[in-house]
Amino acid sequence: MQIMIIGAGEVGYNIAEILSREAKDVVVIDSDEDNLKRVREGLDIQTVHGSGSNPKMLAEAGLNQCDMLIAVTNSDEVNMIACLIAGSQANIPIKIARIRNPEYAENTTIFDKKHLDIDLAISPERAAANMILKVLDIPHATSVSDFMDGKVKLFSLKIEADSPVAGKALKDLSLLHPGENVLIPAILRDGSILIPRGDDTICAGDEVYAVTEAGNTERVLGFFGFKLEKLRRVMIAGGGRIGSYLAKKLEEKGIGVKIIEMDEERCEFLAEDLDKTVVLKGDVSDKALLKEENIAGMDYFVAVTNDDETNILSSILAKQMGSGTVMTLVNKASYIPLISTVGIDIAVSPRLSTVSGILQHVRRGKVLSVTSIHEDEAEAIEVVALETSDIVNKPLKDIKEPKGAIIGAIEREGKIIIPKGDDMVIPGDKVLIFTLRSSIADVEKSLMVKMEFF
Repeated sequence: MQIMIIGAGEVGYNIAEILSREAKDVVVIDSDEDNLKRVREGLDIQTVHGSGSNPKMLAEAGLNQCDMLIAVTNSDEVNMIACLIAGSQANIPIKIARIRNPEYAENTTIFDKKHLDIDLAISPERAAANMILKVLDIPHATSVSDFMDGKVKLFSLKIEADSPVAGKALKDLSLLHPGENVLIPAILRDGSILIPRGDDTICAGDEVYAVTEAGNTERVLGFFGFKLEKLRRVMIAGGGRIGSYLAKKLEEKGIGVKIIEMDEERCEFLAEDLDKTVVLKGDVSDKALLKEENIAGMDYFVAVTNDDETNILSSILAKQMGSGTVMTLVNKASYIPLISTVGIDIAVSPRLSTVSGILQHVRRGKVLSVTSIHEDEAEAIEVVALETSDIVNKPLKDIKEPKGAIIGAIEREGKIIIPKGDDMVIPGDKVLIFTLRSSIADVEKSLMVKMEFF
């Protein structure tokens, strides 16, 4: 597959890195030579200096030979024009654009086949905000993803030493808690993801991923020793697009919100735009302000300013001052591994959400959604089971799953099955497959659709 990426900033670079690791033929275009230099030094892919909205330049860079165009510059207009050129002059099958302006993003008709014909309009900021809202819906979770039209949830929990599952082998959990409709497809331990088997033991300090039906969430939390507590108070650091969107959604749920923003003009806009949110003008790292606004009484502190360093430092301060769970927006990939070491509970990356949407169009088979897990180390892939797949019409216990992959859920005629060894996938089922990145090629070949299908 040949892919052209326009924009070599943080988002473009990381997309290029992931796709090049998968042996895709990638060319990156940017008008900023410094951005291209970083790409050349870090990745073994072709780069072209120029404007993504220049038809002649795009043609010279090989647009006509591409199977996919991904436009992720900081300009919505450049991204849309690039997709328009790709469709009108080169008939590129898949066109993806980064759209940040909510006025564009909410007017979805401009992206349809009759107009710009953009297959996927992605907003990293909106995706990050929705990720945060999902986590806020399940207190104690460190990440949450929805599958099968919201009927299935995949969420992760940090296991403390006093958890009832600490020290227990997976095969013993079903005996201790018979009837619990939950599957553990992955464990994050010492910074790495492992796909566990029955003899593996859950240890204190692990981050455990659980798959269950959406309506079973509270019982599963209890299974791990947590209570589904009511969310009451949230403080948001940063009143930009993400912060204001979060505040609106939390207001709708009746949750008390305070938002801190430095810019006076932005504060005035927020005060008029929001109904019940308390808008505070000030520095999010002002210790006196946080104390005065009762940071210790907050269930969550969510830092979503436009500056990673500000988000991290204010989150550390909030945690030290007694806030409940602390969430931090981090754009730079190099910062994410540091988050847990400085006492911050949850890192949210707009990059991961962006990459997930793009990978849906890259994977072989009839893919419905893709979610990147833990810094792209693993993926949860929702697919439709095809007749040509090796997973159909036989008990799961008889399937030779690739090492590093596991089937986490099945949907058949609206009914959710958290599978066991005797369960079977039939053609037409929706199937959730959890796989390590190193096993994706094998999963595509054997579980999703046989190579001869192509």
